[in-house]
Parts: sequence; C-alpha cells; structure tokens
Amino acid sequence: MGKRNSQRKNAAILESDDDSSSSSSSDRMSEWGTEEVQVHKDSLLEQALDALYEKRFATLLHQCLNSIKRGSSKEISLASHAIGLLALTVGSGNDAHKILEDSITPFSQALKSQSDSSKISSLLECLAIITFVGENGTEETERSMQIMWQVVNPKLSSNVVASKPSAAVITAVVSAWAFLLTTMDGFSLNPMHWQESISYLSSLLDKDDRSVRIATGEALALIFEIGSVEKFCGEAKGSSNGLTQDGIKPREGFPHIQGLKGKIINQVRNLSAEAGGRSSAKKDLNSQRKLFRDILDFFEYGYCPETTVKIGGESLQTSSWSEQIQLNFLKRFLGGGFIKHMKENEFLHDVFGFTPKKYFLDDEHHISSAEKRMYRSPNSVLNKARTQLLNKQRMLSEGRNLGHFAVNVGDEEV
Repeated sequence: MGKRNSQRKNAAILESDDDSSSSSSSDRMSEWGTEEVQVHKDSLLEQALDALYEKRFATLLHQCLNSIKRGSSKEISLASHAIGLLALTVGSGNDAHKILEDSITPFSQALKSQSDSSKISSLLECLAIITFVGENGTEETERSMQIMWQVVNPKLSSNVVASKPSAAVITAVVSAWAFLLTTMDGFSLNPMHWQESISYLSSLLDKDDRSVRIATGEALALIFEIGSVEKFCGEAKGSSNGLTQDGIKPREGFPHIQGLKGKIINQVRNLSAEAGGRSSAKKDLNSQRKLFRDILDFFEYGYCPETTVKIGGESLQTSSWSEQIQLNFLKRFLGGGFIKHMKENEFLHDVFGFTPKKYFLDDEHHISSAEKRMYRSPNSVLNKARTQLLNKQRMLSEGRNLGHFAVNVGDEEV
C-alpha cells in the first residue's frame, strides 16, 4: 500500500510538472520547429544560388568557346582572355577543372587551324592559364604542353598547319610552355615527350628576334633548375638505334649533356654582352643583357635572381626561376588587373605564398586627393556637418541644464 501510494504521489507530481511545463515545452518545440524551417529555407536558398551560379558559369564558358570556334580574330582574343580570367577567378577546384576539360578540344583544334599570330598567342596564353589553375595531375599538364609544342614542331602532328611559325608565335609557345613547366618536377616528366627539346631551344638562342631569345633563355634556366636535364636531351626516337627507358642514346649520356650545356653557356655569355646594332632598341638590349647575365651566374655559380614587387603595403618576393617565370607570365596576362588580383585573389595568394596587407578606408593608399579634400579639409561638407551637429548637441545640452536649474530654483522658492 505504501509503495502504491508513493507511486501515485510521484505520478501526481510528474503530472503537475508536465502541466506546468507544457506551455514552455510547446513554446520550445514551436521555436525549434521554426528554426528547422528557417534552416531548411536557407539550405534551399543556398542550393538555388549555387545552381544559378553554375548555370551562369556554364553559359559564360560555352559562349566564349563558341567564339573560339567561330568568332573573328578579335572575338577569339577576347574570348580567350575571358576564359582565362574566369579560371583565375574561380580558383582551383571542380569548376576550374571543368573549364580545362571543356576547353581542351576546342583550343587544340583552333591552334591547328589558325595562322594569325595574335589569335595563336591569345589561345596559347589562355591554355596555359586554365591548365595552371585547373589541372588534376601531371598528365593533364603535359597534355597541354604537348599541344603547345606541336605549334612550333609540325612534324609532331600531321594535322598541324605546316607553316613556318612567326617570332611572335615562337615566343608565345616557349613562354606558355615554360610557365606550365614551373608546376612540374624532373621526376614526373615523361622523357619520351621532350626529345631534343634542349637542342631546339638552343637553336632559338641564335634567332634574330630578341623576344624569342629572352623567352628561350628563361626556359633553359628553368630546365636546369628543376633537374633531370637528360630527359630533355635525348635524340628523337626515330633517329636512334635504341633508347634507354629514359630516352637517351646509351653512347651519349653524361658527356653529351655536358657538351650541350657547355654550348648553351657560351651562347648565354655572348648574349649577355651583345653589342647593339643600328635597329636595336636600347631598352630591349639592356633587358636581354641583364637576363642573360643572371642566367650565366646561375649556370656557373648556382645563383638565382631575386625580384621584389610592391603590392599595396607588402612585398611579393621571388627567389627562383620558377617563381619569376610564374610572376612575369601572370603580370602579362592580367595587365592592369594584376595588383587587384594579388590583393584579393586567394588562389594567387596560395601560388606565391603571399598575404596582402589589409587597409582601412582612410588609408593614404586608398584615398585620392579629391577624397582627401572632401573628408579632411576644415571647409569640407563632412566637417561642416560635424560642426553643425556638435553645435546642436551643445545647445540641447545647455537647454537641459537651464531647465534643470529653473526647476531647482522653483523648488527652493516653494
């Protein structure tokens, strides 16, 4: 009986507790339900925004690719630049990889069918950028590098237009090819793809065009920097009686590599001290001399050039050929937008290990002279408004004090 009474009392207590808390519980359940509905709505909104973004992204990409396939020379150049900017903007990931995969065939076909130097240069630059951002492994990088190489080596592909490439096209190919080579290491390269490439690059150092020589010098310095030079030195497969797995003729090996390096060093030394001709632009000649002096120091002593670029209040520094080539290529592609991208583009921050300085609104670097007059002059609209506000606040304060004084006086009289 006692136990049953105790149980009834406990049940009554629980029932009373349930009654007293039913309203609060229902309130909490209502709140939780509202929160769940809100979370669900937010999730649906995010999904809708993502879908809209994907649709616009795909629409923009395919409109540009249509221009690559059927557009005029101007349209091809603009579309190529737009696709490259799109890749840099979205950064590495699935979207950038989709850009690369959707673009690779149209770009390859366009490079085989075009003969205009400006169009080819634009296509090559864009292909380099979208591969740099969107590749998912060394095989995809080398695929793009081979497409580029075929433009100046028609024998590598029977479908390539067999016309002699101009100096501008050669420069664009070597620059874009070297830019992608910066992402590779010597061990991951397939030697069968790059037979005689150093010999070919060495021959370009003897070209009359200075831009060709400069681009070639940087590419050669990069090849020696990343190592595994032998992968670039072997003879073409058809010209040898037997190649090793590394693609080198057994009778050549180390002596052949050293001999080729010695030849290149002599070429570099001559270019570092080249005398100017009648038609030589002094600025271009000085740039060539400086570059090849740096390359000569690297070949002979192992010193890499160091460069510093001011971006806002911070310095972006490079200390290798790989970094310098990446920096120069991206500066050329982005043009006047380079500084803005380096300040805001997280992908480029990761590439260069760069952290931009954060500025406040009134920072000297962000305020123009007109803005300074507007905000800092004693006679500016802002300062006049501030003065009027302070005067009004002072008058209100004086009025309150006067009223308080009058009330106190009245109390005393009473």
